[in-house]
Amino acid sequence: MNHLFRFLVEHPYPVLCAWVLADQLGLPMPSIPLLLAAGALVGRRQMNVGMVMGLTTIAAVTADVIWFAIGRLRGAKVLQFLCRISLEPDSCVRRTETMFASRGARALLFAKFVPGLGTAAPPLAGMIGMKLRKFVVWDMAGAMLWAGGFIGLGLAFSRQLNRVGEYASRLGAGLVVLLAGGLALYIVWKYVQRRRFLRSLRIARISPEELKDKLDRGEDVTIVDLRHSLDFEADPSHIPGALRLSAENFEARHKEIPRDREIILYCT
Repeated sequence: MNHLFRFLVEHPYPVLCAWVLADQLGLPMPSIPLLLAAGALVGRRQMNVGMVMGLTTIAAVTADVIWFAIGRLRGAKVLQFLCRISLEPDSCVRRTETMFASRGARALLFAKFVPGLGTAAPPLAGMIGMKLRKFVVWDMAGAMLWAGGFIGLGLAFSRQLNRVGEYASRLGAGLVVLLAGGLALYIVWKYVQRRRFLRSLRIARISPEELKDKLDRGEDVTIVDLRHSLDFEADPSHIPGALRLSAENFEARHKEIPRDREIILYCT
């Protein structure tokens, strides 16, 4: 275990770069504590601010370009995959789509500050056909703003963080066990929350096969397509006869939905 601590202290730059890359690829390895620690080390002149900023930005943009390419190749399927594995189902894709619809590429400036959006934004940008050069420029600006913000915060509170580091070094291997246990409990808690969320959605669900049977039998049903406009642009296919009504306009246009028959809603 002492060799591990020695490695982390002696190789801060590659550890920071690899950790940020893993975090931005979607692994449950939050990099904000490391950015704060890096800022504190910059204050103690043990790390170079240019190297920290450069490596963090390169790692973040590299991961985002990978997600961008996957989104362009796989389309909506990658967003469905992210929703299934997301620990934050309430902040998965919908808010990302809303940000893109209202701000365009500028949404990339702030996506990393919102839990769940940092991973969903790059594949969505690829899915809607954003040009790679435009994506890289805005994403790099967002990565620098994100990294600079937390590194600057760590620098501002470097004295307090150094005290925390001293206490942590006294704990030694026990701190690693404590942090690993805390991370594991957090993941389990979010997973249980997600399962409860999905279970609540299964109360009144209908499969595509069941819906097709209803349509084949000529049953009087109203189908409402709630997909976001960006989803529809990426995949314009739809169920014949479905009423197009985005979730954002649902409250304003809900009177268009007839109340005298079964109503079936679907999105992505």
